[in-house]
Amino acid sequence: LALLGLGLAALLGRGFEPRQRLLSARDLRRYRGAPGDPGLYLALLGRVFDVQRGRRHYGPGGAYSALAGRDATRAFATGDFTPAGLVDDVSSLSPRELLSIQGWLSFYSDNYDPVGKLVGRYYDGNGAPTEALREAEAAMEEALKLQADSEQRKQQFPPCNSEWSSAKGTRFWCSRQSGGVSRDWAGVPRRLYRPGSQGRDCVCVRSTGPPWGHPPSTQHSDRGDLDDPHLEEYEGCHPLAEQCVL
Repeated sequence: LALLGLGLAALLGRGFEPRQRLLSARDLRRYRGAPGDPGLYLALLGRVFDVQRGRRHYGPGGAYSALAGRDATRAFATGDFTPAGLVDDVSSLSPRELLSIQGWLSFYSDNYDPVGKLVGRYYDGNGAPTEALREAEAAMEEALKLQADSEQRKQQFPPCNSEWSSAKGTRFWCSRQSGGVSRDWAGVPRRLYRPGSQGRDCVCVRSTGPPWGHPPSTQHSDRGDLDDPHLEEYEGCHPLAEQCVL
């Protein structure tokens, strides 16, 4: 997690030095790539990029021309190109949407030249980060943590394979590749309750060895993760069967 935080901090600060140009929203509006305009810029979380080399996308008539000459960070996550969506406020975005913003930041930092900072929501008149930027960065770091936790959870509890037919009903089963997670065990189907979720997901649970994250020890039963309190057995299915038909 510390490495994720450092990576995000490096990304957010990449290429943006205190000496860089400060632009007002009015200044930025002049950079829409129209005839007579001095250039073609867009801003993301207050960071201004020269996107002239992507003119066919961002210039007049381009699919993303609405992003030019402004900070429309929210639209990068939501795809809402209406006036209400072409804004810089990300305070109500979901963790998944914030990760999308982070991905776009990485894309522009890797492919376009940074030219300055936009004075407004995310940078003050001296080019210093505002409280809104600090809050956005903290939310993105939390989103990265949730993503890492989710990936670890998927390794521990890979999704089941499933199929349905009118004749046989629903079948859940586990294999060493189910859920797209390659491993040296197949596991047995269980229903997994995730805090904050109303449903129950079918996952494959390791049934031998110590619990996830614990080294082999005589203090642990040889039941893998079967005793995890968030798991439920499928009624009518043998506890150690690798498939269940409901």
